[in-house]
Amino acid sequence: MIPAIDPAATRVLLPNKLSSPVIGCRFDPSGRFLFAGLQDNSIQRLDLLTGKVTPFSGHESWVRGLAFVMPDAKLAVEKVAYEKARIATLALTRSVLPPSLPASPFTLISGDYHGKLIWWDGTAETPKPIRTVIAHDGWVRAVAVSPDGKTIASCGNDHSVKLWSAVDGKPLKTFTGHESHVYNVAFHPDGTRLASGDLKGIVKDWDLKKGTVVRDFDAKIFNKYDPTFMADIGGVRAMAFSPDGSKLACAGITNVTNAFAGIGNPLILLFDWKDGKATQLKPKDTFQGTAWGVGFHPAGWIVSAGGGAQGRIWFWKGDEPTSLHTITVPSSCRDLTLNPDGTNLAVANADGSARVFTMLPGPPAPVVPAPVKKK
Repeated sequence: MIPAIDPAATRVLLPNKLSSPVIGCRFDPSGRFLFAGLQDNSIQRLDLLTGKVTPFSGHESWVRGLAFVMPDAKLAVEKVAYEKARIATLALTRSVLPPSLPASPFTLISGDYHGKLIWWDGTAETPKPIRTVIAHDGWVRAVAVSPDGKTIASCGNDHSVKLWSAVDGKPLKTFTGHESHVYNVAFHPDGTRLASGDLKGIVKDWDLKKGTVVRDFDAKIFNKYDPTFMADIGGVRAMAFSPDGSKLACAGITNVTNAFAGIGNPLILLFDWKDGKATQLKPKDTFQGTAWGVGFHPAGWIVSAGGGAQGRIWFWKGDEPTSLHTITVPSSCRDLTLNPDGTNLAVANADGSARVFTMLPGPPAPVVPAPVKKK
């Protein structure tokens, strides 16, 4: 069931102040945990049911790429829904809260600034790296998992996109063709294609079976060369497919006037996957900064977060070109993630917070459903 969210009622649920500025965040496929990549080189796992924070130590540089493989994501989401309702009921009745149900198992794959991919047991009490792969020469900018959970895609500063076995980390394919840092990668929901976007604003559509480029999408509006600082700024800073695969959203910065200070305006390019035509989605209010995250809510909203001197979260209805609602966040938003059941979003903040927001118009009814049984 798709929740009836209310962007205007979106509010902070958990502020989650951590030990260092946060550069990336992702909900796991069950929605129980929020994982945050920090500038102290750690990953922090926040249990949203118990409040426990667990560090993942093993990287020696910043981590932004986070992705997950879960054997039974649907069952895991149902289990979390049961737990949330149980906790709400017990809180209202002031009953003693027993321990939460054990989390459903899953694997976390994370990528860092030194080009490493690390596999982890995502629910371990004392997490330790299971496997480490030297994946790229330079920063692993993003990591994604195929719809069937069998393949990992990574991209980075060495201009390449690579595929890996999710089971054992063995290399499968390397895609070359980008001429600049590759910032983002995403699997099409049908599992046959892959999209990747780079610093120059080139988005490539890859045929996974053939390993060839089908076409390029033009997102060059996201890039500018600043002759004063002799540097490129911009790039495809976030990327997401709609659930049905008909749209591809890319986020970034445009109208740049100062590359050093990052002065420009956030923008979402919404590509029609069939014909490649793009619609520009802009915030209704003037804001200087970059759109660092984007996602599709199943109720028909496109949500993005961005950063400059402050942070912002924007909501667009469908492909309407102007946002309908804006949330001001005290600190620059460097990433955004939506949880699987569509009730929450989270942002990674430069002030060391991983803020979780609820999008529901009011508190859920405290009704405990029947316990979930695995067939």
